[in-house]
Amino acid sequence: MTESSSSGLTRRALLGAFAATAIAAAPTYSNAAGFLRGGGDIRRIRMYSGRTGERLDMIYWVDGKYIKDAVKEVNNFMRDWRTDQVKSIDLRTIDIMAASHSLLDVNEPYMLLSGYRSPQTNAMLRSRSRRVARNSLHMEGQAADLRLASRSVSQMAKAAMSCRAGGVGQYYGSNFVHMDCGVVRTWRG
Repeated sequence: MTESSSSGLTRRALLGAFAATAIAAAPTYSNAAGFLRGGGDIRRIRMYSGRTGERLDMIYWVDGKYIKDAVKEVNNFMRDWRTDQVKSIDLRTIDIMAASHSLLDVNEPYMLLSGYRSPQTNAMLRSRSRRVARNSLHMEGQAADLRLASRSVSQMAKAAMSCRAGGVGQYYGSNFVHMDCGVVRTWRG
């Protein structure tokens, strides 16, 4: 590409104009206005797992398109670590997580406590706690339980609720927030 065009625009000016419009991402879901706040033209997810020691820092969406290989890595990262089973994570859940993280204005990655759960894992957890739902959205790849050391449960929940795109559970005793792409609702666990 040449540095200038016949219209007098330089490549740098064109890129600057492109960057200035990044916040005006095209809506892709019914609640897009709230859902994509902070999303921009690039979506990034940053997480680590205390269970597996793995880290993920990934741009998974650019210019209205999901990056297939990046989404595959997110799916693998969010697998059921107890059974090593992988399920496709609902893209809406990933978007909610990324938008909430962006709204919190932190560099710290999420600590992923639970992503996908196999039915066996969910049944085992349910036998230990009445707070685990029988038909948990974790089993559908539509939920994540997350923690940030630098933000409170309340701060994380407010960011997720502002997306108005799914369920948000606040678990103060265990210091995490549940985010899912199901029906818009909130609760305290």
